Amino acid sequence: MSSVSRGATSLCATSLSTVAILFASVASGLAQAQTKGGPTPSPPGAAVYFVDIKDGATLPPRPTIHFGLRKMGVAPAGLDKENSGHHHLIVDAPTPPLDRPIPNDFNHLHFGAGQTEAEVSLTPGKHTLQLLLGDKDHIPHTPPVMSERITVNVVEAEQGATSQRHPSAPDAKVYFVNLQDGSRIPEKSIIHFGLLNMGIAPAGVDKPNTGHHHLLVDAPLPPLDKPIPNDFNHLHFGAGQTEARVTLSRGPHTLQLLFADANHVPHDPPVMSKPIKVTVGEPPRGEKKRKKRRRHHWTRWY
Repeated sequence: MSSVSRGATSLCATSLSTVAILFASVASGLAQAQTKGGPTPSPPGAAVYFVDIKDGATLPPRPTIHFGLRKMGVAPAGLDKENSGHHHLIVDAPTPPLDRPIPNDFNHLHFGAGQTEAEVSLTPGKHTLQLLLGDKDHIPHTPPVMSERITVNVVEAEQGATSQRHPSAPDAKVYFVNLQDGSRIPEKSIIHFGLLNMGIAPAGVDKPNTGHHHLLVDAPLPPLDKPIPNDFNHLHFGAGQTEARVTLSRGPHTLQLLFADANHVPHDPPVMSKPIKVTVGEPPRGEKKRKKRRRHHWTRWY
């Protein structure tokens, strides 16, 4: 072999080696970026996954999606509890930055009440779905706990189809335990749900005279012969929760409880509370002072 050939071979080998080193460095950097999240640590082996759908699955336009979680617990947003977090569903969007709060929009659905399932509305066609766990501040853990991104195909349901309704028990009633019409509450409140003459069962469990709670926020009553929508105005508690920590903006809001069966369809007759109006936030300072003066004047007289 000539000296020119040997030099060319040596140069080629050196170039390939350099490319390999650069590729390995980039791959290592990407891997490190994927394992770096926010300040909250996740335990070894923690995993989040779709319970009942896989890549390539065919879904109806309003499927109920169940979230699975291993080696961690579910805790509502705002609750600082070790080895816990709450679910986020990413729809038709790339994985967001893992060291910042997860966006909150139609492509990044938050389940800060601790939900482990959700009924979502999807247009016919192909969609991508991914689960990402967030801490109390909606920031992914380190390392991040997220599923693989899957692709599903949504097929239009038959027109005019309605859901069969389950009968409710006689004198069944649902009510707010710690709220009444006209209550004033803080922006982050724990709301307790009361139930009489029926039992609680998680969504998907078809058992007579049972169901699970839904909280309607600033929304009219939905159709009673179809599954209750699942969005920011219709909060589902399909895990059987009897209370929820909710975050509401300051000002007036309307709240209503609606009980539903295993498929999120209200019973017949429906079991629902009356809508109540609450005000979120502290009263104005002047109102506080007037109340204090009135109390002082009243105690002076009596």
